[in-house]
Amino acid sequence: MTDAHDLAIEAIDLVKRFGDFTAVDGISFQVPRGTVLGLLGPNGAGKTTTVRMMTTLSEPTSGTARVAGYDVLTHPDEVRRSMGLTGQAATVDEILTGRENIAMIGGLYGIGRKALAARGDQLLEQFSLTAAADKQVKAYSGGMRRRLDLAVSLLAAPPVLFLDEPTTGLDPRSRTELWDVLRALVDDGTTLLLTTQYLEEADQLADDIVVVDHGRIIEHGTALQLKERAGAASLVLTVSHADDLSAAAAVLRRSGNEVFIESSARRITTAAGGLADLTTAAGWLDESGIAVDDLGLARPSLDDVFLSLTGRRTESDDNEQEPGQ
Repeated sequence: MTDAHDLAIEAIDLVKRFGDFTAVDGISFQVPRGTVLGLLGPNGAGKTTTVRMMTTLSEPTSGTARVAGYDVLTHPDEVRRSMGLTGQAATVDEILTGRENIAMIGGLYGIGRKALAARGDQLLEQFSLTAAADKQVKAYSGGMRRRLDLAVSLLAAPPVLFLDEPTTGLDPRSRTELWDVLRALVDDGTTLLLTTQYLEEADQLADDIVVVDHGRIIEHGTALQLKERAGAASLVLTVSHADDLSAAAAVLRRSGNEVFIESSARRITTAAGGLADLTTAAGWLDESGIAVDDLGLARPSLDDVFLSLTGRRTESDDNEQEPGQ
């Protein structure tokens, strides 16, 4: 177990009930300083409720949490001073300009005018918003609003940052740009807790992943560990000509493993133990004279992990919402 002094975030048997409904049911985890934890699960899994408890926005029914060493129940003010929070929806004022939003929030933090101007310029440059700093936020793209929202949450340079589905609704390019910004923050020493239902996002950013479903942790580990637990790697073959599918399938069946044929994609998938199986299959195919477009090994995806754990994909029609909200 990690020494308490090296922990930036700690959840300790967190429980949240709303009447007879248990939204979070005994969640515990630790996040070492300077790392990223991905809290992964579908809508309704309990991710947002967990973050609300850890950021003092909602009091736990039982259990507690610590942020930067401060208990959320006994030292909530110290917790708030030690963290930043970016929720699912951007909270910036669209009538104000980017620079005016920074000035307004910086004033609430009590940052002096000179220091705020310097910090604001630094953040606007860091988040590629300098050119748009004096434009009203209502003219910003979704990606620009998200970056401004994140910049505002970093005004007081908190050592811990909670991000609740920060790239929801962003196009692929904006999502990738935000990932780059988050990596830079971690390189500078910030600790991140990131909730997401995007498997690729957890794979790209998280040092450690906690998989949550129905308010409980159902798995915990690195992306690689979770993929390994989901099963063996697969050998994936794409033949050049659809007419060769049956012959190629017969070749791969020499391994004794079942093969799966996707005719429309001219693709065949079968279990593989590693590079030795790939080399063997390549030799068999070469001997057979079958033309191949692609042959390789594929590890299970995080989506495969979630499917193996829950029997369903991460997509869900359920919406996570606390009663009364």
